[in-house]
Amino acid sequence: MEIGQKVKVCRIRDRVSKGFVDKLGKIGVITGYKMTDGSGVGAVVEFEDSTVSWFFDDELRLLS
Repeated sequence: MEIGQKVKVCRIRDRVSKGFVDKLGKIGVITGYKMTDGSGVGAVVEFEDSTVSWFFDDELRLLS
């Protein structure tokens, strides 16, 4: 996944706050990357409502 690509949130692995749950099924654009736990990299996604959240790669589906 690259910066600027559109993605859809297809699942949420372990964060359970309402803000994250509301993003399930939403489409956004990758704006950057985030180190997750020292062994992985997550994608920072910005949504149409200008909110920004990060997700693990397996939580996102790349849109063509």
